[in-house]
Amino acid sequence: MQKEEFSRICRDLSSGSNHALSGVLLPAVKEHLALHNKKKLPVIWLETNDSGDNNIAFMNTTYPYLDRVFTEMIDLLYSNTFMAAQGRNALNILEQIPGIYKGKFTLVVEGAVPVKDNGVYNIIARTETRFITALEAVTRLGGLAEYVVAVGTCASFGGPSAARPNLTGSAGVRDVLEREVINVSGCPVNPDWFVGTLAHLLMYGRPDLDRSGRPTLFYGFTVHRHCQRRSYFDNKDFAMKLGDIECMFSLGCMGPRTGADCPYRQWINHVSWPVKANTPCIGCTNEDFPDGSSPFFTPMPEKSQDQGGGKNVSGQRGD
Repeated sequence: MQKEEFSRICRDLSSGSNHALSGVLLPAVKEHLALHNKKKLPVIWLETNDSGDNNIAFMNTTYPYLDRVFTEMIDLLYSNTFMAAQGRNALNILEQIPGIYKGKFTLVVEGAVPVKDNGVYNIIARTETRFITALEAVTRLGGLAEYVVAVGTCASFGGPSAARPNLTGSAGVRDVLEREVINVSGCPVNPDWFVGTLAHLLMYGRPDLDRSGRPTLFYGFTVHRHCQRRSYFDNKDFAMKLGDIECMFSLGCMGPRTGADCPYRQWINHVSWPVKANTPCIGCTNEDFPDGSSPFFTPMPEKSQDQGGGKNVSGQRGD
């Protein structure tokens, strides 16, 4: 599969292939590995300061399912959720693998990184003599990785973990590392965005990124652009209350300044997304989420400047 075809499959709205993206990409990955005599993508996955929702979303990848992502595409070297090893055995892996795979592995970080008080507010491991903070682990591994992928909005930009008053000083990975970070934002991330990004890294290397560091394959246009209720907006026909069929801009929908392909990618086996379920987009992929979307269900012009609603930092192409 050529890179141009890969991009078309990710973006094409008419072929329907994007409704089972993993099912299209995994055979292509398998063929690519055999053709180029390459191995699977080595991945170290760290969970830091978040709710764990992104690994749950990742487990919802469908057609084919999660097991084939592991067996055919990525070599998951470390993950406190998915690995069998525990305790000292797990820590040994985390200490040894980076040296073996230096400059060859992809570091995936899920969650924001507390930096206040030297990161003491998030401990990812404890040895006989000391605690290992998320700040220490992300900093050390981030300097050794070939690529760093922040999965979810907390890891990408700070997200809810860094929302006011942010007592732990939580920050996105990009603000911790002095290197490029590929941000696959979302609260939680759509599994196709994550699997598609990993597939691109394996087959073609770094994908094209928007100004927020997100792959343009998935974040290149606003939710508003392809929303099924767009015609109501164009006709200035706005919903009066939740449950109405008209455009929900009047109810605080953040779609016009939110980069994501949710309207046609959809969620839960590709059958629904927030607007289809009669709730406004709350801009969860944005750099300033959730403060910039607050208060929810309030029209954007009415969101106060001190809530961050005045910034347009979505980084996507508009209409």
